[in-house]
Amino acid sequence: MYIYLLTNPSRSVLYTGITNNLDRRLYEHGQSLGTVGKFTGRYQCNLLMCFEVYPDAVQAIAREKEIKGWSRAKKEALIATMNPTWEPIDLSAWPG
Repeated sequence: MYIYLLTNPSRSVLYTGITNNLDRRLYEHGQSLGTVGKFTGRYQCNLLMCFEVYPDAVQAIAREKEIKGWSRAKKEALIATMNPTWEPIDLSAWPG
């Protein structure tokens, strides 16, 4: 299971999500761009800033809820520890 944080091109919006297939979920977010009824579509959030891997859904859901309760500053600090340049992560180039 994955917890992930996305942002938009201007880095003004953060989105926290959970999935069992990160590649597929990022594709789905990309397909929803411009869709008013979808948060990531409406705010153009399709840039992966960081992600964490969990062995089971229980741990992943708990972590997602924890992060969603954080302030923006705390989420930015998490991103900065994993991705200090705030450049979008390209999963095809990821060594893991």
